[in-house]
Amino acid sequence: MAVDRLLPTPEAEDLIALTSEIADKELAPRVDQHESEERYPEGLFAVLGRAGLLGLPYSEEYGGGGQPYEVYLQVLEELARRWAAVAVATSVHTLACHPLSAFGTEEQKQKWLPSMLAGEMIGGYSLSEPQAGSDAAALTCKAERTDTGYRITGTKAWITHGGRADFYALFARTAPGNHGISCFVAPGQADGLSFGRPERKMGLQAVPTTSAMWDGAVIDAERLVGEEGQGLQIAFSALDSGRLGIAACATGLAQAALDSAVGYANERTTFGRKIIDHQGLGFLLADMAAAVDSARATYLDAARRRDLGRPFSRQASVAKLVATDAAMKVTTDAVQVLGGYGYTRDFPVERYMREAKIMQIFEGTNQIQRLVISRGLAA
Repeated sequence: MAVDRLLPTPEAEDLIALTSEIADKELAPRVDQHESEERYPEGLFAVLGRAGLLGLPYSEEYGGGGQPYEVYLQVLEELARRWAAVAVATSVHTLACHPLSAFGTEEQKQKWLPSMLAGEMIGGYSLSEPQAGSDAAALTCKAERTDTGYRITGTKAWITHGGRADFYALFARTAPGNHGISCFVAPGQADGLSFGRPERKMGLQAVPTTSAMWDGAVIDAERLVGEEGQGLQIAFSALDSGRLGIAACATGLAQAALDSAVGYANERTTFGRKIIDHQGLGFLLADMAAAVDSARATYLDAARRRDLGRPFSRQASVAKLVATDAAMKVTTDAVQVLGGYGYTRDFPVERYMREAKIMQIFEGTNQIQRLVISRGLAA
């Protein structure tokens, strides 16, 4: 089912068309096998990088696409319609580039950013810890000064692309208190850095999620981004944008589930009619379509506020909450539309349902989003 998009420029329309073409050619034929075998899509991110899809919202000066966020998010949605894990990893890579782009020195940007935005270096975001998920101020991983840089000691958790990434936006403690956390562009490999076994997840199985163990690994001083103690400011400045990325991925996943359900309902017949013509099922599909359209409109509203330089934190939380709850509901209803077939792995909707669940959890659980929204109302 084609999505009727309202794009701001002909260039944006061409970009979405290119994304759809690449997604149909490179993602759709591989997703079922790679997800079922939990096999990493070797070479795929290099393809996306060469197409310019891994640096879209960043400055053209450093090799980015210079695209508004509303266009970048619709690219993510198109990727997620074919392969949610790849879209999520793309969103995380974009998030990992933010600290350097927004807070790095000119020398740091010149050194690393072009390779990051070209997809020659794939990034991971290393903020969470086993006992510090949504409570980022509770981080315990330490970064201690040495003569040449920083010695990193501690454990990080829930790292998308963990063990595969070429760099990590790493947040570690350089001093006590909320103002004692700093940000680093950490290398993907180092003496004293190891990774745990990939998590055994319900979904998004083709891209690993791991823990990282920093056992006294030393990184160069030039890898500090911003000032010491600026880490939480850097982390929080990126999280609203990251939440919009997940909202777009969730919307693409929900659209894929709707497409599958509508396709099946137009082919399957009972009592002499296509099942879509039975009012009970037709109304269910209508509610699914309304949920997808509402999710898309919500994340685009927040993105347009961001592009205009207006506050969008509350709208980002609303978008993440609405889109991911919609994805969970729409994918569950898609299984219902397909009946017994929907419960089998012969059709993709059961995978969509499993993939949707994590959307309500990462980048801040939906309970955290409700907290952010309610605090905004009380201010």
